[in-house]
Amino acid sequence: MTTMKNFSTRTRRGWSYLLLISAVLVLGACSMIRVAYNNGESLGYWWLDNYVDFSPEQGPWVKARIHSLFDWHRRTQITDYIALLQEGQKQLQQSPDKAKLLSDMHEMRKRSTLILEQAVPDMADLALSLRPQQITNIEKEFASGNKEYTKKYLRGNLEHQQQSRFKKVLEQAEFWFGDFSREQEKAIHVLADAAPSNNERYYQARLQRQQDIVALLKKIQTERPSRDQTIRLLRDFTVAQVDYPGGQEFHSFIDAYNDGLAGLSAAVIMLTTPAQKAHANMKLQQFIEDFRVLSIQR
Repeated sequence: MTTMKNFSTRTRRGWSYLLLISAVLVLGACSMIRVAYNNGESLGYWWLDNYVDFSPEQGPWVKARIHSLFDWHRRTQITDYIALLQEGQKQLQQSPDKAKLLSDMHEMRKRSTLILEQAVPDMADLALSLRPQQITNIEKEFASGNKEYTKKYLRGNLEHQQQSRFKKVLEQAEFWFGDFSREQEKAIHVLADAAPSNNERYYQARLQRQQDIVALLKKIQTERPSRDQTIRLLRDFTVAQVDYPGGQEFHSFIDAYNDGLAGLSAAVIMLTTPAQKAHANMKLQQFIEDFRVLSIQR
């Protein structure tokens, strides 16, 4: 039980070490890591409650479990993130290639898996405590989110979708590297258009993942397996979802998607000037300093 959705979100992937923060902690393009992290427990509870609608009995222990997870994370994981970000500073100056970025994405997924494995026993307790209406609430929230997804990513023709993707890529690149010249923007537009994209296919994987989550929760609610059995069910499911959201059916698609994303990221980094890389290095250093402070806070 934790902000499990947040540790595997699609929208923050692709910038290798540069997105380590957001891929693991869901801080996105936020320079105030300490503020975001220190408010993470409240945000995590709010997000879960929005889906589940906790009972008065569930609420207190859910908050306590989230607190324990954050405490574990602060004590055991942050130092490792500092080392990874420092390595990212070195790699940035070398303009890492696609193979390197794919390797970095794998490292991020490994750390996501560590968090999920730590949270699984609490997730099992939550799953065993759910009432039928709460599972229905989860289904409704999935449907609401899917409606927003279709508006954002599936409307319009191919040209419209490509323009939206270009804007998203440019926005992320500008956060890390600062302003781009007109010529660089044109080159990024070409790269974004050429990168493989299939929003409809990813949407189908999203739907499948949600259906599998609901089916698993209903199975637990109906069959009432033991806590150990529930832990095994959830561990198998959540770990598999880190690499392949939607399940093995989307294995080839997700691999192709990640390959294209790494290629696009490497190509954009190759376009950057020394001054732009210095800008990104400064961003990373800000994150490192924030993590250093977090690592000694209790």
